Amino acid sequence: MAKANSPLTSILDGELESEDLTLLGHLNELRIRLTYVAAAMLVTTALSFAFAEPVLQFLLGPYAESINGVVELQTLEPTEGIETFFKVSLLAGTIFSMPMILYQFWQFVVPGLTKSEKRYVFIFLPSALLLFLLGILFAWFVLIPAAVFFLANFLGSIFKTDWTPSGYIGFVLRMLFWIGLAFEMPVIVYFIARVGVVTAKALREQWRFAVVGIAVLAAIITPSIDPVTMLLTMAPLIILYILSIGLAVVGQRQFERSVAIE
Repeated sequence: MAKANSPLTSILDGELESEDLTLLGHLNELRIRLTYVAAAMLVTTALSFAFAEPVLQFLLGPYAESINGVVELQTLEPTEGIETFFKVSLLAGTIFSMPMILYQFWQFVVPGLTKSEKRYVFIFLPSALLLFLLGILFAWFVLIPAAVFFLANFLGSIFKTDWTPSGYIGFVLRMLFWIGLAFEMPVIVYFIARVGVVTAKALREQWRFAVVGIAVLAAIITPSIDPVTMLLTMAPLIILYILSIGLAVVGQRQFERSVAIE
């Protein structure tokens, strides 16, 4: 004899099925957003490839200034030159497609926001894009010249400076990209405070661990071992961490209000 389903069993089965569908729906939505991001990066990278040579010459500027001469990078492998062009095109494509990347990220999280919170898009997109560009500008005008000068002139009387494209350009591109992402810290902290994952009090109490984490991050971002470049990298990140604490206060209050209303 078949077992009759009780109302409680039916409700629980319905909730589990709804959660499964919701999870599948989120995964499908993530797939769609990643597809849009990949398509945007593919288009912008392909377009950037046509301008890769002048961009590459522009990126060689700090190296030329550090040695007061003309720079000619030596390729040691047959594919090293074309790989460098692709790396430059990919970075340029990522920068140009960043508005689309941020927009797709917003479209992924917006279903979980209230009607009033959806208006934050007019704050999130410009601020996130501005911070990313500020990070790139800071890396280009402050960090890279200092790091390249130190590395190009360190023990110059003993070692001859003759960098390869993959070495120098890879070094510059890593600093530009990761510093740009690191400057997104305030926006990220605000959103995780807005959903109740972290509080401003916890950020204030754990500032010592934050400084250590920033030092480790600076060491990863900047392959240079000189203390000047490390301190130049850490200083803005510490300032951004302090700013993040202030934004966490705002996000935490909004989270508490939404919980109280519910």
